[in-house]
Amino acid sequence: MEEEKENFVRNEFNPEKEILEEMREGTIKEFEGSREKENLKKVEAALFVAAKWLSIQELISLTDINPILLKELLVKLQEEYASDENAIELLNKEDLWKMDVKAEYTYMVNKLATGKSEFTKAEQETLAVIAYKQPVKQSVIIKIRGNKGYDHVHKFIQLGLVKSKKTGHTNELALSEEFYEYFHVGNEDVSEPDSKSGDFAHVGSEDTSEPVQNEDKSEPVNL
Repeated sequence: MEEEKENFVRNEFNPEKEILEEMREGTIKEFEGSREKENLKKVEAALFVAAKWLSIQELISLTDINPILLKELLVKLQEEYASDENAIELLNKEDLWKMDVKAEYTYMVNKLATGKSEFTKAEQETLAVIAYKQPVKQSVIIKIRGNKGYDHVHKFIQLGLVKSKKTGHTNELALSEEFYEYFHVGNEDVSEPDSKSGDFAHVGSEDTSEPVQNEDKSEPVNL
């Protein structure tokens, strides 16, 4: 009986055992913390290099991080960048994430970063047509741009650049306020799109005024 008590006391109050347990727990925490830091760096690098909206699926493919952990890391990264010490922020729209310069510092990069790199030339041209003809029926855009226009319109709506309203059997499209904020332009800064470049940063409403006719109504002179 005495031997059992001694063994119990030795096992329960063994300082060496406690130290080993603490070291083991500390090593596990250190390993998990190191792995989390590495994963955060992967996500941060993917967003920085992409410089455009990325879906959760795209981020999974780039980082090889499981979706549940990835979403936790994105929220943590977003909180870190929300600090006043950073000029960068992590933006989120539903399933999409993007790293961008905070609004108060966009004036510094406007000359270098217009946001065009995020869109293909075909997408730029589709957005230019929408901007110039707005409000415009989606069916009209598809007639002009072809079936690829469906994917383009879907992307613009998902990013919040274009508003869509059901009208009959089709949708009516128009630019949203976010379009002007995104490209740092105002309604008064837009004009007819460049047919060669597809530049949509200077695109506006279509001029519906009647053309001026310079008809010469003078009587012919008989010689």
